[in-house]
Amino acid sequence: MRTSVALALLTGAASLAAAATPDEFGYCTVCHGTNGNGNVAIRAPKLAGLPAWYVRAQLDSFRAGWRGVAAADAPGREMQPVAAALANDAVTARAVAYVATFEPRAPASSIAGDTARGSVLYAPCAACHGSAGSGDEAVGAPALTGQNDWYLVAQLHNYRDGLRGTHPGDARGAAMRPFAAALDDAAIVDVVAYVNAMTLPPVMRSDH
Repeated sequence: MRTSVALALLTGAASLAAAATPDEFGYCTVCHGTNGNGNVAIRAPKLAGLPAWYVRAQLDSFRAGWRGVAAADAPGREMQPVAAALANDAVTARAVAYVATFEPRAPASSIAGDTARGSVLYAPCAACHGSAGSGDEAVGAPALTGQNDWYLVAQLHNYRDGLRGTHPGDARGAAMRPFAAALDDAAIVDVVAYVNAMTLPPVMRSDH
């Protein structure tokens, strides 16, 4: 059942999309903002534009208790019971299909960093996330471009500080931790500023 539902999601099955309605999942926008474009005030990330396979993987991680259980991860702890309330794989599939209806907006930059240094720091990231930050489903690496920069900064801190990627079942999260561990606070800002440089037109950046 899980395999067939995942396949339907990845091929954009119309039946699942039709079943995913605001009446059932409209509460997602209460935290994640209009059309799921993020809400910095409560640190709820942008969902719009994320591929179905990644949304599904993160909901499964929250449901399984791999993510959002660290005491210091307040936004994650708010999300974990929401995901856990998804009754089964079919309901989760409808939630993913609903997220796929969101229209993404280009995020504004909220950080200022050294993009030249960030480009050097990004080199190891490219092996999984791609030289253009577009992600790679085969290795479970999401796109970085197009995401809110404050969220990317927060997640690098979470990986580095052991708030994410520590559960034995979270192999992909565990693979991310050594890369984050190599970054101090300034380096995190610089590498995310470089991601912004790949994402945003100059007028929207704060590093110039």
